[in-house]
Amino acid sequence: MGTAIDAVVGVLVWLINLCYGFCHNYWMAILIFTFLTKVILLPLSVWVQKNSIKTVRMQPEMNHISATYMGNQEAISEEQYKLFKREKYSPFADLIPLFVQLALLMGVVEAVKRGTSLTDIPVKTGGVTLLIPLLAALSAFFMCYVQNKINVLQSEQGALNKYGTMIFSVALSLYLGFFVSIGVGFYWSCSNILSIVQLVLLNIWINPKDYIDYEALEKSKEELRQAKAFMTSKQKEDRKSPYRDKEKADYRKFVKTPDKKIVFFSEKNGFYKYYKNIIEEIIRRTNIVIHYITSDPEDEVFGMESGQFKPYYIGEHRMIVLMMKMETDIMVMTTPDLENFQLKRSYIQKDIEYIYVPHDVNSANLAFRKDALDHYDTIFTSGPKNKSEIAEREEKYGLPAKKLVEWGSSVIDNMTKSYEEMIKEDSVREQEDKTVLIAPSWQKDNILDSCIEAMLDQLVKTPYHIIVRPHPQYVRHYEGRIDTLAEKYKEYDVMFQKDFSSNKTVYTADLLVTDWSSIAFEYSFSTLKPVLFIDTPMKILNPDYQELTTVPIDIELRSRIGISIKPENVEDEIKNSVDKLLYDEQFSKDSLYKLKEAYIYNNGESGKVGAKYMIDKLVERSGK
Repeated sequence: MGTAIDAVVGVLVWLINLCYGFCHNYWMAILIFTFLTKVILLPLSVWVQKNSIKTVRMQPEMNHISATYMGNQEAISEEQYKLFKREKYSPFADLIPLFVQLALLMGVVEAVKRGTSLTDIPVKTGGVTLLIPLLAALSAFFMCYVQNKINVLQSEQGALNKYGTMIFSVALSLYLGFFVSIGVGFYWSCSNILSIVQLVLLNIWINPKDYIDYEALEKSKEELRQAKAFMTSKQKEDRKSPYRDKEKADYRKFVKTPDKKIVFFSEKNGFYKYYKNIIEEIIRRTNIVIHYITSDPEDEVFGMESGQFKPYYIGEHRMIVLMMKMETDIMVMTTPDLENFQLKRSYIQKDIEYIYVPHDVNSANLAFRKDALDHYDTIFTSGPKNKSEIAEREEKYGLPAKKLVEWGSSVIDNMTKSYEEMIKEDSVREQEDKTVLIAPSWQKDNILDSCIEAMLDQLVKTPYHIIVRPHPQYVRHYEGRIDTLAEKYKEYDVMFQKDFSSNKTVYTADLLVTDWSSIAFEYSFSTLKPVLFIDTPMKILNPDYQELTTVPIDIELRSRIGISIKPENVEDEIKNSVDKLLYDEQFSKDSLYKLKEAYIYNNGESGKVGAKYMIDKLVERSGK
């Protein structure tokens, strides 16, 4: 090792003496020597420039990852690793120039001692030599100032990083200037000054603006800033939350429970209805224990705990970690985008079967992101349309085939049952005056935002009873607008409903008016009554949905269970459309029942079908 160091020092001494031979002045010799080292190391400097550009070019995606997985360092590290691997980037590569500079400095220290007369050390000799530490500190300050302004990587750092680096660099330069020879201090000063010149030239030669999308970078910074603000607020809330201890206790209890066969996950209260029939059938037929995780501490399921039904409260942030450590045979979810965002498949148990249970019968190809269901093993499909579009997507994009279970819809099954019970109990009587229910979606430009007044102005002229049932979120944000409309149409007895505790108005209505709300199919297939659709702008999360030839059920069924009219034509067409829907045989109960049988699997039996599939799978796994 010593021989290698001596060899390097020998080369540096030779180079300094060579420079001295040109000018016969050690000060000038060191300046020329520093310039030559910059030229020799120019390929390394070019590499550093390109690597810095690559780092900043990745920054928008890195910021997005940090914002998306805020509070989950494991997930952030994993996603950044994938990004670095894709971009062939190693953060450790940034240390190479530092090691080279340190090695060169150590060599220069020895080379100046052996090969020059500039060996005075300011802290010992004092006098004019004290100018060298000041020159070193001043050059370091100037270099850091310029780097903070124009260095592609340093200019993107925060103020603490920028000025912290500046203070450290100036302090180090001052220290070196005092305690090493004046020749080394002068070399350090020259190196700093030439680094500034080199940086300016490199920015001209390899201009960062040619490679970096600074607009995207600024947007990602704002996204990250908002995520941090939200997390700070959330952490404050969590610290004050009365459910904090419950979450910790439930987390420990869940993790320590051995041999879990099946786990259901619900994002919030009210989602139990999507699983209800399946869970009840499993409990009825077997002694399997259902483990039910909810991220809502006030979920109704906590009042249902039994020997076979175990609910747990796990908040959304802790749930991210739990998903990565999940151990069970079957994981049932109604949340799209598994693996795409925070919620991941288990890193611990690789053979878990992930089953997706849909909220509604709408098209996943239209209403979700393109790859929202790609990481599930099994999809419970509501009908032939849903099944065919998933199968077509797998074939078109060469995706692994998932198990597509012909399931149905528990929501429609339960709504149908409730409606039939109401009829038997004589709760729903045939009324002389028909009722028209207006129930818009919550999406942008919905009926309430586009044509509600034109609609009501015409409907109040008819003999029909009119009820407006806004989406709960619309009431939450625009209750004042609802109250203003209620006051305007009060003399016509138009009812504006803000209490959503009962579905009676849905069942009793003879006709539903909506836009793109999923309630349309649930209403029509449970009551066998028609729907008037208003063609407001369609909410599309997958702009590539037309790449598939399967027409989304949301579009195809509009003209079969009802009539569609454009918002601008409401005033002229709505009265005739309502009359036709209420009295035309095309929209009779028999006609709508046939459509229900054609478009929805296993009517009334979805719970049994879903439970049977899961039970059979558990039996199959136990026999392996």
